Amino acid sequence: MKTGFHRVAVLLGGRSAEREVSLSSGAGCARALREEGFDVVEIDPGEEPGHQILQARPDCVFNALHGRYGEDGCIQGVLELLRIPYTHSGVLASALAMHKERTKDVYRAAGIPVVKSIVADRREAGREHLMEPPYVIKPVNEGSSVGVYIIRKGDNRPPSELTKPEWNLTDEMMVEEYVPGRELTVTVLGGEALGVTEITTDLAFYDYEAKYAAGGSRHTIPAQVPRAVAEEAMRLSVVAHKVLGCRGVTRTDFRYDDTGSKHRLIALETNTQPGMTPTSLVPEQAAYVGMSYAKLCRWMVEDASCDR
Repeated sequence: MKTGFHRVAVLLGGRSAEREVSLSSGAGCARALREEGFDVVEIDPGEEPGHQILQARPDCVFNALHGRYGEDGCIQGVLELLRIPYTHSGVLASALAMHKERTKDVYRAAGIPVVKSIVADRREAGREHLMEPPYVIKPVNEGSSVGVYIIRKGDNRPPSELTKPEWNLTDEMMVEEYVPGRELTVTVLGGEALGVTEITTDLAFYDYEAKYAAGGSRHTIPAQVPRAVAEEAMRLSVVAHKVLGCRGVTRTDFRYDDTGSKHRLIALETNTQPGMTPTSLVPEQAAYVGMSYAKLCRWMVEDASCDR
């Protein structure tokens, strides 16, 4: 796969709660693309991202933004209007996958297993139990486990942080049945699953710190799970990628509940802008199949297009 792209604008930073992760992802991708011979300009989008991008005059855009405005279809819409080819998923797939409850609607229609959940205002979710514990409360449209709370059996009430005026995430929260067991994830690149990683951490759960702090988590690839479970996780990840309409690279997260007599694999979400930091899972899975970090970044650029 070859293109005529030479000048690449890497979008990084942005205004979401995942800004610091995006800065790290984008800096790494920019370095890798320079190693591959591309002329790279880094852009931290502000109030006029379209103007910033036009000024840079790129042949294509490498989207290394995470979270709202970068992962939810907003910047994708800007790039479609500008007719500048870009990486990762398009407007509709990005918006669908970013909204966790809409993602579940698509999952259910495709036969991908999920657990029950409801969407509620964060103040309502913070006043009383809306579901029998244990359950999870998470923003319906954030990533990187930002603003996620696990309510354990025996907890008297939900976290009071949800009701505070200084809350700076979305007001719309998803309240979801807690699934015990093991954390699995699968990268899909160009419609093909790369492998299954199991994630373990000594922290309370695989939260923001566990994801991005050095030593915050341990990744085992291939995951030490029954072969049938690994194959099903890979199959479901490809199905999720396709039914959401994704392009480029995605990563779908699962819980494998092997705690009872009936084991189950539950899909949690599909990430259309997965992390590309030194501790991120996608570069690790690419390396597992023999693709270096730099070659992975090159592949994404060569896959860039409009009308995604």
